[in-house]
Amino acid sequence: MDSHVELAHKVLAEVNQVILGKEKEVKEVLTAFLANGHILIEDIPGVGKTTLAAAFSRALGLESTRVQFTPDVMPSDLTGFSIYNREEEKFVYREGSVFCNLLLADEINRTSPKTQSALLEVMEERKVSVEGVTRQVPEPFLVIATQNPYGSVGTQSLPEAQMDRFMIVLTLGYPDFESELEMAKAVSTENGIDKIATVMNSEIFRSLQEEIHTVFIKDEVYSYILELVRATRNHPYIERGASPRATIALVKMAKAQAWLDGRDYCTPADVASQFPYVIAHRITLVMTGAEGHEGKQQVISEIIDSVKKPFLQS
Repeated sequence: MDSHVELAHKVLAEVNQVILGKEKEVKEVLTAFLANGHILIEDIPGVGKTTLAAAFSRALGLESTRVQFTPDVMPSDLTGFSIYNREEEKFVYREGSVFCNLLLADEINRTSPKTQSALLEVMEERKVSVEGVTRQVPEPFLVIATQNPYGSVGTQSLPEAQMDRFMIVLTLGYPDFESELEMAKAVSTENGIDKIATVMNSEIFRSLQEEIHTVFIKDEVYSYILELVRATRNHPYIERGASPRATIALVKMAKAQAWLDGRDYCTPADVASQFPYVIAHRITLVMTGAEGHEGKQQVISEIIDSVKKPFLQS
C-alpha cells in the first residue's frame, strides 16, 4: 500500500508542475478519481480546466478524449454509430468519444438535454447501448465535465438527476499573484504537458482504486456520515436535501482521502473535509437571501458545526 501511495503523490507532483497554486484542488481531483467518481468543474473559461484533464491523463497513463459540447453535438458523437462499409457490404460500428479512460466534457451545459442524457447513461452504467447492442467502455472510465456559470449565453441548467451523478463539484478559480506571475514567466513555445512524466498505467491505477475499499471505517464514523447527510433534509434553508447517493459518495471520498494521506482507517476529519465537495451540488436552497454559491457554503458550514463529531479512542 505504501508504495502505491507514493505513486499517487508522484502523480500530484507531476500535475502541480503545470497547474500552479492549486495544490488543494489537484489533490481533490485525484481523490475523486481514486474513489472512481466523476467530477464537475464550475468555472469561467481560461483557468486551466483542459490543462488539468490533460495533465492527469498523462501522469496516470490514461487514454483521454476531449469533447467541446455545443448545441449540435449529437448523442451518437458520444456513443458511436454504425456506417455502411461498401467493401464488406455490411454496417460497421464506429466507436464514439466515450471509449476512453478519461473524458473531458467541456461546457456540458451548452448541449441539448438528449446529448446530456446519453452522457448520463455512460457515467452511471459505464456502458453504451447502440442499435440494441450493449458495449462496455474501458476501465477505468472517468469524466471531468465543465460548465459555464449560469446565465452565460447559450447555457441551460443540468437536470438534477445528472448533477447527482457527479461525485464532487469544485471550482478552480483564478490563480494567486505569485502563481500567475510564474505562469507568465514560463510562457514559451514548449507545451507544458510534455514535461509531465507518466507515473503509472491504467492497470496500476485500477489496483489503486481497489485498495480504497480496504480502508476501515468505524461504526461511529458511519453514523457521523449519515447524520451529516440527513441534516441536509431538515435544514430550514434547504428545499431539497441530499439523496442516499450522497451518503455513498461521502463514504467513498472519505476513504479515498484517508488512503491518499497514508492511513488505512477513516477519521471524522476526512468526512468533514469532503462533505462540502460532495453535498453542494446535491442540495437546493429555498428562495431566500441564502440562495447562491456563498449561501450554500454557509449552510453547509452550519451543518458541519451543528453535527457532533464522534470521539475516536486510539
